Amino acid sequence: MSDVTVTGVMRLDSPARCVRATACLWLAALLAPAPTAAEANSVDRPLEEVLVTGQHPGPGLWKVTRAGDPDGHVLWVLGNYSPLPKKLTWRPTEIETTLRASQQVIAPPSISASVGPLGGITLLPSLIGARNSPNGRRLAEILPGDLYARWLPLKQRYLGSDGGVERWRPIFAANALYQAALAQRGLVPYAGVWPQVEKLARKAGVPVHDPQLEIEVQKPRAAIKDFKRMPLDDVECFARTLQRLETDMDLMRDRANAWAVGDVARLRRLAPVERATACIGVLLESSLVQERGYGDLIDRARLAWLQAVERAHERNVSTLAVISIDELLEPDGHFARLREKGFVVEEP
Repeated sequence: MSDVTVTGVMRLDSPARCVRATACLWLAALLAPAPTAAEANSVDRPLEEVLVTGQHPGPGLWKVTRAGDPDGHVLWVLGNYSPLPKKLTWRPTEIETTLRASQQVIAPPSISASVGPLGGITLLPSLIGARNSPNGRRLAEILPGDLYARWLPLKQRYLGSDGGVERWRPIFAANALYQAALAQRGLVPYAGVWPQVEKLARKAGVPVHDPQLEIEVQKPRAAIKDFKRMPLDDVECFARTLQRLETDMDLMRDRANAWAVGDVARLRRLAPVERATACIGVLLESSLVQERGYGDLIDRARLAWLQAVERAHERNVSTLAVISIDELLEPDGHFARLREKGFVVEEP
């Protein structure tokens, strides 16, 4: 039995993840904003709320079977969660036991963008300035007055006096603020415990299948050029991010605590302000993305995961799958789709 400390890696704030941020072009600037000095220095500040620390098991596993299956195949599903406390130590005893009996692990879905050999490297200069507002407009000129007034104290608190962010598009400024706020509160975004599950699976010799959605970006330089001059309807994303930081920081702490101790019922009750959908939707609904046929990427990634777990359940006696716990708790989420296909889902 081993203890695994939760760490963070770059992930989309959604059920999907971009495995090559540079090659994801216009998504790269959103996913990996350069940290400001205030953000870098905020990580070690004292926490303002009490977060769980020490060893915790997380939630139990959902058990998925098919009625009348003569072979008794079973799919075990771990609900991943983020942001989690940086100092939380996850004790994966149940995962280790499950892995010993499993033939495959299904990863959360990923999105991989291809731009050709060395494409990501050669495109880096083109990405410079992609975060900046077209025509050089500042946030004070773009945002409604009341929204900008709400931004100023939050910016001062989490980003300090950094003036460069004032020239960014609202969606990128909101993302920088959100990441800095999580860091200051001792929370690690995106990855949850998936990196540790993957490491345990490889140590146990269990194959890991990544339901990866691969896309090929045609004329990437032109795409970046179009993005730089394209307006974005991102004020709602900005507003929801501020709302979450104003009202949901305690809620994020409570959800992290509930996940750590395996209180699924409490997680179900604590619904956060949804900022991810609004922010990702800004990009997916933009003309640039729609015209290139990428507007349904998230839906396609979800479908790829569902198809992967169905195939694994049919083939393997035991399979372990990992997905965002929010996907599992939604009434019309993944489990609803599996029940429609005759699967039986038992909660932890």
